[in-house]
This record gives sequence, C-alpha cells and structure tokens, in this order.
Amino acid sequence: MFLKNTWYVVCSSSDLTDKPLGRTICNERMVFYRDEHQHVAALEDFCPHRGAPLSLGFVKNGQLHCGYHGLVMGCEGRTVAMPGQRVKNFPEIRTFAAHEQYGFIWVWPGDPARADTALIPHLEWHNNPAWAYGGGLYHIQCDYRLMIDNLMDLTHETYVHANSIGQPEIDETPCETSVDGDRVVTSRRMYNIPAPPFWRMALRGNGLADDVPVDRWQICRFTPPSHIMIEVGVAHAGHGGYDAPDSHKVYSVVVDFLTPETETSMWYFWGMARKFKPDDAELTQSIREGQGKIFSEDLQMLERQQQNLTRHAGRRLLNLNIDAGGAHSRRVIERLLKTD
Repeated sequence: MFLKNTWYVVCSSSDLTDKPLGRTICNERMVFYRDEHQHVAALEDFCPHRGAPLSLGFVKNGQLHCGYHGLVMGCEGRTVAMPGQRVKNFPEIRTFAAHEQYGFIWVWPGDPARADTALIPHLEWHNNPAWAYGGGLYHIQCDYRLMIDNLMDLTHETYVHANSIGQPEIDETPCETSVDGDRVVTSRRMYNIPAPPFWRMALRGNGLADDVPVDRWQICRFTPPSHIMIEVGVAHAGHGGYDAPDSHKVYSVVVDFLTPETETSMWYFWGMARKFKPDDAELTQSIREGQGKIFSEDLQMLERQQQNLTRHAGRRLLNLNIDAGGAHSRRVIERLLKTD
C-alpha cells in the first residue's frame, strides 16, 4: 500500500526545533531531532531499554535522551550512554535517511542505502524572490489515495467549494488526462467565464479588475509517491489565457504533499506558491487563510468517505471519465509497489 523507497515530507523546517518530534509515516513510528550540527536525524521511536517512545524525551548537546530512564541515543541507532549502566551490548534500533531541503524535513522510510536526495522534487518557488509561499498542515483520517483522487479530479469544486473556487463551468468543461511514465497530468481550461470568489480576491490583490470575464486553468500534476502540484490561475479574457502576460493574470501553484500515516490516516502538507506581488505579506496571509478554508471543506467529505468505505469494504465503486487522473495515479503506485 505504501511506497517505502521514496521521499515523504515529515514537517516544515521550522517545526523541528530543539525538541524531538514523533511522527508515524507509512505505519513506521519515527522520531526526528537535530544533532549538534543542526542536521536532521531520524530513528525508530523505540527505546531499546523498555520500549518507551523516544519522542517523549529531550535533546541535549545534539543527543537524544529517553524521557523514561535517561538512556542516550546516537544518530546511528546505537546507545551512547545511560546513567549507572554499561550500554556496550545494547541492541541497535532502526535508523531512517532524513534530509532538510526547500523548507521541509524529508524522510525515506525504506532502505537508507537507496536514499538519493536528487529524487526530492524541485520546488522552483523556494527562496525565489519572484514567488511568495504560504501553507499549512492538516491531519486527516483517510487513506492518502482518497486525497490523490480528490486533487486529481477538481470537478468536486462545483459542489464542495461552491462559495470559494467552485462554479458550474467546471462541470461543463471536460478535462484531459495524459500519462508519461510515472507522471500523470489532468488539465481543464475554461474560457470567457466569471471568476469565482477566491479568484476575484486574487485579481484585486494583483491590482486587476475582478468584474470582467476571465480565462481559467487547472493543471494537476501527480508524481509518485503522492506529490501533486496544481497550476491554477485566471487571466482577463482575450489576453491568451494560461499564456497571458503577467500584467493580465494571476498565476499560482497549489502545493500538495501527501504523507501516509496509516492505512486510514495521513499528513496533508498544503500550500500555494504565487507568482505575483511576492512582497505583499498581507496578500500572502489572505491567500493562505482562503486556501486553508478551501482545503478544510474537503476534510469532512474525505473522512466520512473513509468511514463509508471501511464500513462497506469490498463494495464496488464506479469509475467515470472525471476519475481518470486519480485512477491513472493509483495504477502508477500499484506498478511501483511491485518493485519497491
């Protein structure tokens, strides 16, 4: 169910401070902390003495101390010391490859020897003065693949997000889906339509009229294991749509990192990187709040959907043309699981 030999987001860099952080990822209980050089270390969240969670301990001089009896763990999974005890023969615990990049902490739950930081997806907007970014985290009680389905089929916007980004024209415009190796792209382009509330706010934020027809685009790009980047935006109609000059459009990338916790729960790292008015902190906050509200509207639907699927395990579901993006993404995951 989970691809293990790949990178997942653990937390934002700012969330890993001077205390250990416990997190379950792909059914593996892990603890993360910074060593004396501020590098990220990741261990099994299990003290070899009595099995206590190491995440309930503390970090001192770059070493992780168990909060139960003071056992000190090294970054390599070996016990370094324990008050009044000889620790030479203590069993090692499992370690995980971890890396800090693009403002996130990443972990490789599989074989550390296969971990390659070059496989971390490139984030063009990070530390780029032409871009601004704001985001957050939701802990959701659903299979991460349900969120993949949700993000690769934005038809639901008309109904779940009726007061923010939804509009009838989404239903009326067919989407196109393509597969290139392990990547899946679903796109929809709408022309000469009214802008929904969220995008009217974005147009005003960029100093553009919000009461004129626009061209709108949604381009959802899935990359395994569960990373989805969605190019979104609107442009004043008649100026080229997606290819319109910056002076006539608002362009953003919705950033979605889905990290499985268990079979029925996940960590959802969401955000929006925008390529207009990057120095406007107030606009960044407004967009972040708006986007956070939009994503919160999905939570109840996804969690109740998971409850239904658990209650009716094995019940056949329908696949329609609007489900193509999610269906192809799931096939990519299933294929890669056979060789992971």
